[in-house]
Amino acid sequence: MGFFSRTFDSDMLYGDSISPTRDDGQNSESRPDTTAILAEIDIDTAIAAHENWKLRLQNYLNGKSTEDLRPELVCLDDRCDLGKWLHGTGKMRLGSYPAFSVLVARHKYFHVQASSVVALAQAGERDKADLALATSYRHASNQVVLLLKELKLGLAPR
Repeated sequence: MGFFSRTFDSDMLYGDSISPTRDDGQNSESRPDTTAILAEIDIDTAIAAHENWKLRLQNYLNGKSTEDLRPELVCLDDRCDLGKWLHGTGKMRLGSYPAFSVLVARHKYFHVQASSVVALAQAGERDKADLALATSYRHASNQVVLLLKELKLGLAPR
């Protein structure tokens, strides 16, 4: 059973007496409205978009990109479609779940690492940019993709 699956299985995790607390301080005794959430965010598209960043960054490093990537913008985790959802509707629906907070933090870390690759490239540190892309960026990307897959699994109808 996955990270989000365990989180949303309130009977298993929280028993009858303890359940996650919503932002309004009330207890939530059931799983979130998974149908509504899945209608709001296309998790497969979010995964594909995040996997595509590696190609975008590699093309940027190889001089094959016409994108104007700016580290101060790339690091912002609330501008992409997933980030908008995470900081908006997703937070309203799932913000009380610890697993959701982990996803938000990992998504932010992903953007910081992508920004770092761009900043290193712009500073003429190609070797360091390549290393960052292959290590810290890849690790951050893998975490976001894994958590999104777990979220999709956790939201799947039972």
